[in-house]
Formats: sequence, C-alpha cells, structure tokens
Amino acid sequence: MRPDGIFATSLGDLLRRSAEQWPDTNAVIFPDTALTYRQLYDSGFDKARLLQGHGVIPGDHVGLLMPNCPEYLEWLFAIALTGAVAVAINARYRASELAYVIDNADLRMLVTRLARDQPTDYARILEEIYPELRPGAPPADSLAAAPLLRQILTTGDRPPPDHGLYLDTTQLGASARRASPEQAQRVQASIALAAPCMMMYTSGTTSHPKGCPLSHEMVTRKAFSIAKRLRLSAADRQWNPLPFFHLASIMPMLATFSTGGSYMTAPHFAPEQALRQIMDEHATVLYPAFPTIMSDLVTHPLFSELDKRQIRLINNVAPPERLRENMKLLPHTLHISAYGLTEATGLSCYSDLEDDDRTRSKTIGPPLDGTLLQVVDPASGAPLAAGQQGEMLIAGYSVFSGYYKDPEATAAAFTRDGWFRTGDICAIDEGGRVSYHGRLKDTLKVGGENVAALEIESFLSTHPAVKFVQVVGIPDPRLQEVVAAFIELNPGAECDSEEIIRFCTGQVASFKVPRYVEFVSDWPMSATKVQKFRLREALVQRLGLV
Repeated sequence: MRPDGIFATSLGDLLRRSAEQWPDTNAVIFPDTALTYRQLYDSGFDKARLLQGHGVIPGDHVGLLMPNCPEYLEWLFAIALTGAVAVAINARYRASELAYVIDNADLRMLVTRLARDQPTDYARILEEIYPELRPGAPPADSLAAAPLLRQILTTGDRPPPDHGLYLDTTQLGASARRASPEQAQRVQASIALAAPCMMMYTSGTTSHPKGCPLSHEMVTRKAFSIAKRLRLSAADRQWNPLPFFHLASIMPMLATFSTGGSYMTAPHFAPEQALRQIMDEHATVLYPAFPTIMSDLVTHPLFSELDKRQIRLINNVAPPERLRENMKLLPHTLHISAYGLTEATGLSCYSDLEDDDRTRSKTIGPPLDGTLLQVVDPASGAPLAAGQQGEMLIAGYSVFSGYYKDPEATAAAFTRDGWFRTGDICAIDEGGRVSYHGRLKDTLKVGGENVAALEIESFLSTHPAVKFVQVVGIPDPRLQEVVAAFIELNPGAECDSEEIIRFCTGQVASFKVPRYVEFVSDWPMSATKVQKFRLREALVQRLGLV
C-alpha cells in the first residue's frame, strides 16, 4: 500500500491492510515490549468483539484514559473496529477537567489503566468525581453526574475497586461475553467513511475544552498525505514521544502504519531512555516537535554518542534561530516543521523536503494534499496578498464539521462560505509556503499543550480572596510559554503567590498552574476590556525577557 495518492479507508481497515502486508514487522515499539502489525490487529479485533459483547454499537462514545502503552493502541483500534467513537482524554487531567469531558462527550464506556508503575491513580480521581464509586458507598447501577456511562473497563496489573460499574479486562477468559467473529467482521465492513472514528478535545477561548469529532476518511486520508510528504517507507522507524491523546502523535503514527514502518514511543518522555531507544532501535525519523523535548535531547550527555547519520528526518516547531541551531547539531538530517490544529485533523502543512535549510528554517511549507489555505484581514475578512500577515483560514476534507454539542462556537468558528477561522496569524509566500506569527485567540501554548486563558481564569476566580483575574502567556525557553496570572484581591482579603499556586496544584493539570502571580489594583483598559498585551509587556520587561 503506497502513499502515491490520497486514499481513504476506515481506521480499522488501515491497520488490517498493514497486518496483511507486513504481519511480522513491529508496528509499535516500547522500551520493554513491541507489537507486530498482526499482533496489534488481532488484539484490537478481539477487544472489539469484547466491546460488542458488552453492548457497544456504532456511534457510541468510548473514552480512553491512560498514558502511552500498548493497551492504548489496542483499545483505540478496537473502538474503531466496532464503529464507535474513541474519545481520547488528556491523561494529565485532574478531577474537574475529567468530569467535564466525561459528561460533555456523552461517554457510554470508559477504558482506563490501573497499574503500579503508573504515577496517576485514575480510580482515585474517578472516586473524587463520583461519590457512588467511593469505598463504602451504597451499590449503584449508574452515576448521577454521568448517567450515560454504563461501564468502566480496566487494564493493567492493579485490580479495580469493588464496584459493579468496573470490569477488569485482564481477568476475562475465553468464555467472556464477545460478539462472534462473523458479527464483528460484518460491522467492520459496514462502517461509513464519513462516520466519526475519534474525538479529540481542544482548548480554545472558552472556559472548557471543546470536542472535535473526526471521521475515518479525515484521519486515513490525512495519514496517507503525511506519508507522501515525508516520503515514509517500510524502512523508516519513527521515534515520537508525544502522548496518544495528541494528533501530533496519532497522525504521524498512522502515516508510519500506512507504509509498514515502525513507531517507537514510551509511557513518558525521559531524555536518557529516549536516546537509548533511538540508538538501540535505529530510529530514522525523530518527532520531538516541541523545543522543550528537543532541548532535553541535545543537552543530554548521551546525545554525543548518537550516530547522527542514522537520522533521515526530524520534525521540530521552533523559532528560526532555534531551528538553525538544531540543523548545526544534526547536519546530515533534513529538518522540517509542521503547522496544524485539532479541528483540521492535526497536521495541515509540512516543510517541502526539496527546500534548502534557510527556507525550511523560516517557513513551514505548503499545505498537504486536499488542504486549502488562505490568509485574510482579521477585521474585514478580505484576502491578503502573498507575504502579508493575517488570520489563517482553512478548508478541505480534513476540516471538521463543528464542535460537539456547541452550535454557537461552531457558528463563530466558520465564515459564511465555510472556511474555518484558525485564530492564527500567518502569511503565505508566493511559493505557497506558510509562516506562523502568533495567535489571535486568547490561548497559551505551554510545552505543546493548548491552554485557554479563560479556563484558568475561571478556576482562579473560585478562590475566596480573588476579585478579578487575567491570565497571559509569558515566554519560556523550555516550554515556549508559561502561565502568568494577574490578580486583584477582594477588599480586605490577604493572599500571596504561594497560596495561589497551592490552590491550583492538584486541582488542574500541572501545565496550567501559574508560574508567575502578580497582584494588581489598577488595570490597563481599552474602552471596555483589559489590555492583556500591556500586562504581558510590563511583566516581560520586568523579568528581563526582552
């Protein structure tokens, strides 16, 4: 199966075809285990039968809550093979964030991992959200705050709590309720390519993340387009440390699967382990993506032992100066960048491999096949000439049809003629190459994670001492941006920065906890709004970051 054109299939069939062509090739490699294409497909098909035996039907929403591990991929493909929708949940979410997504996504089933080698205890977080799951609670067949959630499947080496909603899949034998192979195959063959196969949540300018349903066609066509642009082949072995709840992990992985290559990752990123895996498994494609990860790799002592000639291609997103520095560190490697967003199936542009280093350090490259781009004036919507900066609009097969259960946000996100407003400030040169210049949206990018300022502001506003709060992003050499909170206290209230940080710690994901807390009583205002850029400028100058 060659990526010599845009090809669409169902997500499950993409894996099935690869299992038929490269059955004994390792599809995915972890530090302590690997799965061949045949093993991954067979395991996914068996789990699909299990899901169907427990009532999952096409269109149902099934949540995935676990770190990177082989089971994650087995369940991802199992859900796709049933025609259900895999809802990829950020594994770093805390109780309030997880509760929102479970409810908003209308989950019928949740699959999670309980393991001794895992820092996050998801059963404990679920007990924090739902009193019915707590030890000693009266038996309950459903959860008041999530009435659609009928079962929690668990994997891993820790047994689940003694509650009727839990089912430990590691203890199920051959006699467990499963659909017949024939029934499962009939369902697989009947899946419509326009039907959603996964839903990712993205933070924007609202106080909660929004669900983005993506169809089988969107996902598989994009995978083949990526493979074509990057010239992936069965000889390639991609290292990618990003979490599976990110499309920057899933889409490059599917592109690798479409060509019979191998994909290597780990439960979490650790520089030494990563470099040893890259060297031991002879990675040819590196996907650190974010400056934080790249910096940790190249500053580790083990980096000097890496045979730089083995790396054919590396993807990074960073300012031009940083990209040029990376090129010097890996002089025999093609350095590329990418641009994309969840609403457009993750990745819309990659560098042109024929461009020279200087061009690839300054621009991202042209759009992938089937992706349409234009830059317009943010105020008037008028198209801008080549090289002019404005708001990027995007259209094509890979753009979703709208946010899940949020018609108002959907209407605001599209122009009248159907183009999606990215909220990104970009330019397109005469050769069709994209360059990125920032965001119109009030969103931070912390270590690769999109964080809505309003989401943090809403949470901080619940502190009894806080009268008013505004959040901005402050430049950081490792994380690209970190959170800075500007707070006005209630009259007579006393509070310091340590108290604010303690208030956030353990209640929101760690990347959302403010790095800087500033107390103010006078706000820079326009006619009706706080001028956040002035807050940011003043702090950046005081910190000496200019």
